[in-house]
Amino acid sequence: MITYLTLLALAPQPLLHDIVVAPKIERNTLVVAGSKPYQPTIYPDRIVLTPAADAATAQHVSWRTDTSVTQTVAEISLATPTPGLHRQARTVTGTSLALSSGNGDALHHQVVFTELEPDTLYAYRVQGGMQQVGDNPLQVAWSEWFQFRTPAATFKPYTAVYFGDAQNAVKSHFSRVVREAFRTAGEAMIMVHAGDLVNSRDGEHDDEWGEWFDAGGWMNGMINQFVVPGNHEYIEHDDAPRTLVPQWPTHFNLPKNGPEPLQDTVWFTDFQGVRYISLDSMQGLQSEAYAKLQAEWLRQVLTDNPNKWTIVSHHHPMFSVSLGRDNPQLRTYWQPIYEAFKVDLVLQGHDHTYGRGQNVGTGTHGQLKKEGPMYVVSVAGPKMYLVSDSAEETMQASAEELQLFQLLNFSEQRLTYEARTVTGELFDRFELVRQADGSTEVIDGAIDTSSPLYKHRCTNPNKPRETRCWNGTELIQH
Repeated sequence: MITYLTLLALAPQPLLHDIVVAPKIERNTLVVAGSKPYQPTIYPDRIVLTPAADAATAQHVSWRTDTSVTQTVAEISLATPTPGLHRQARTVTGTSLALSSGNGDALHHQVVFTELEPDTLYAYRVQGGMQQVGDNPLQVAWSEWFQFRTPAATFKPYTAVYFGDAQNAVKSHFSRVVREAFRTAGEAMIMVHAGDLVNSRDGEHDDEWGEWFDAGGWMNGMINQFVVPGNHEYIEHDDAPRTLVPQWPTHFNLPKNGPEPLQDTVWFTDFQGVRYISLDSMQGLQSEAYAKLQAEWLRQVLTDNPNKWTIVSHHHPMFSVSLGRDNPQLRTYWQPIYEAFKVDLVLQGHDHTYGRGQNVGTGTHGQLKKEGPMYVVSVAGPKMYLVSDSAEETMQASAEELQLFQLLNFSEQRLTYEARTVTGELFDRFELVRQADGSTEVIDGAIDTSSPLYKHRCTNPNKPRETRCWNGTELIQH
């Protein structure tokens, strides 16, 4: 009897020289040359939820379509356990912004859901194009229904997630980080991205943005995204200051409550008793005037701050962790304000390493002492640098070559912070405990020195540079 296995054995086998091995080249996306997986269509994509200044009563949504969709329409309803959401939904209209990129012409649509009730579950969908084929009725290309819960009007315990740079090979390598973060903290209400979401420093590179939205997927539309710009959100020019990539203001519908002319990148939201503040460190470093402007605005924002906790995020570290880096202008203008107004936590990126410490700066690079806010630098993507000797000596925790996400668990008098690897291990931990006099006690729970993760260092035997463990772009082909 001839069986399937017999036929398989008798079938011609490929010769070794028939196997084609792709050349090892550096790429930053999984997009194959000549293909266009991220062209806009009539179907809404890149849907993202961002908080208003008062997130308990208003939420912002943006999405993308092709240019045939000239109306910006969304529907929102109280979320119910039954499917008839459209019967009670109200229609909200908004505005659109045009953007031409390597993926073609698109319209980016933005709406604001207002008059929301705090601590309430809502469902919404956004409208794409309309199409009629033959004698069939006109059909609308709606998105799926998303749902989100508005924050409470006053403090209530909850969890936030913080990511350092995604930047390179985002779909290939950042995807599992953001997904593991959700598996670990599925109840999280807001995700903080501390800059360099993508790598597009030398152009607009729309495929990279397509991959960022692919990596977050439906989470971007159901969990508030707090986004902070990095240097790779700015395009370099030979003889002029860097300029913001056009995708930033089109993708992210932000409350524009920062100082003119930085309202696309400098902003804040009050979110269930926590004030989150985004500063633009790229602008602060390339312009002393903009560093001062943000400092003046920050002082005003912190002077009138009724929240239990205060979180500031900017991309470039106040205290650098990686070799050969330093940002003294930020310490000059911003650090004194953090200390004067008792900012609790400063979340940063840029250095492609991990480091954290409670710091007061003196001298060129600053010395770390147990005063002031807790500063954290982290990395989520595959681009990895090396820790400097000074950071290793002074930081309370440091590491190289670890893809990480961080959890912030807020309670009335305690902020519990955990840094976890993409494979789920606890790497670093501390608690900020508010005392009766308003001061904060730090309970350090850094990883045990016997753990293999303790001060983890680069394992790549073929470092691309003396200061780097991985470029990130050499990993796509492997």
